[in-house]
Amino acid sequence: MGKLARRRLGTVTLIFFLGILVGSVFSQAVGLFLPEGSTAHQLFVQYLSFGFGPAHLNLIIFDVTLGFHIHVNLLSVIGIFLVAQVLRWYR
Repeated sequence: MGKLARRRLGTVTLIFFLGILVGSVFSQAVGLFLPEGSTAHQLFVQYLSFGFGPAHLNLIIFDVTLGFHIHVNLLSVIGIFLVAQVLRWYR
């Protein structure tokens, strides 16, 4: 893998995680003002979860537990797009 490919992969990863973070913060803020159970609340606050649950590995000397979940909703997708545009403008 060349230097340029690693840089692009790093940039895409950064955009993805920063976008989800920004979208999640906005989602929580919007959720404070929308009535629970409304269509708008479901659209902006509810999320889909991707990842894998806890995987346990017992090696007698030590025990390792790994797990990873990403919660994605509409505002997270919008956040990914906004972060991508800001980073594109910043360069």
